[in-house]
Amino acid sequence: MNLIDDIRKPIATEMQIFKRIFADSLRSDNPLLSSINDYVLQGSGKQLRPILTILSSKLLGNVTDATYNGALSLELLHNASLIHDDVVDDTMERRGRRSVNARWSNKVAVLSGDYMLSNALISATRTRNLDILFAVSTIGMELSDGELLQLTNTQQTKITEEDYFKVIRKKTALLFATCTVVGAYAAGASESDVQKLRSFGEYLGICFQIKDDIFDYYSDIEIGKPTANDLRDGKVTLPLIYVLKNTSGENKERCLNIIDSKDFTDEHVELIMNFAKENGGLEYATTLMNDFKNRAISELADFPDGDVKNALIQCAEFAAARKS
Repeated sequence: MNLIDDIRKPIATEMQIFKRIFADSLRSDNPLLSSINDYVLQGSGKQLRPILTILSSKLLGNVTDATYNGALSLELLHNASLIHDDVVDDTMERRGRRSVNARWSNKVAVLSGDYMLSNALISATRTRNLDILFAVSTIGMELSDGELLQLTNTQQTKITEEDYFKVIRKKTALLFATCTVVGAYAAGASESDVQKLRSFGEYLGICFQIKDDIFDYYSDIEIGKPTANDLRDGKVTLPLIYVLKNTSGENKERCLNIIDSKDFTDEHVELIMNFAKENGGLEYATTLMNDFKNRAISELADFPDGDVKNALIQCAEFAAARKS
């Protein structure tokens, strides 16, 4: 049994209910939309975000209809953002399968993503909780803001750690934080508990994204999925930011010239990857990743011990230890 299976154990019944609700939300009498939604459902992955929402509610004692609708809203919004991201990034593969835009077209992908986003907002209104509706609406705005910030950063050679963390907070961490916050609101949590779970989710999301950025510096064979995509897109992430700041010499200047000219040939990408590896970039990123993992876990200290709290701790462990 893997770590994700262990994480799901305390909410096995609730996740079965959620999966049924998720599948029902994707039914349509439009044949094209139905085909796309079925395709998305089949490749829906580990569903870590609804897991976080449901665990957060159960940690506080109550999994309610608002929990399920909140979790559904966030999973729909997440999938809509992935569909749109693949169009923006010209990505042809998602989770080992052709992306929606690759299988159909960019136009179809954008429209189906829009449909899913609207569905997400409808699901949020079904919670009948203005705090949840505001949280879901806000994260939709922040995700777009984060993508635009990242696009701006790709036009620059010198990216700071501050720039990097601003982007990943908006692109990844705040979505994780919104999952835990929505779960807390759905359970009627105190503001103190909401804030602790918000911090847990944000630190977990940062840990998760740093791990993704570390993956980009390994070969496809080592992790079982395409790598160096960020580098080829001109995205300078934490391992490279660190070595560019803390080294000097000919190789640094060559890497800066490649980034500045956007000349990302296979040879140049390999040179940059090796430069980051050989100068401590991955070690530095791993250290920060583990620091955020531990900060996430520390936010759970005041909650009662038990299977649900352990599952949330395992979510942080999974984010740092996962192989893909």
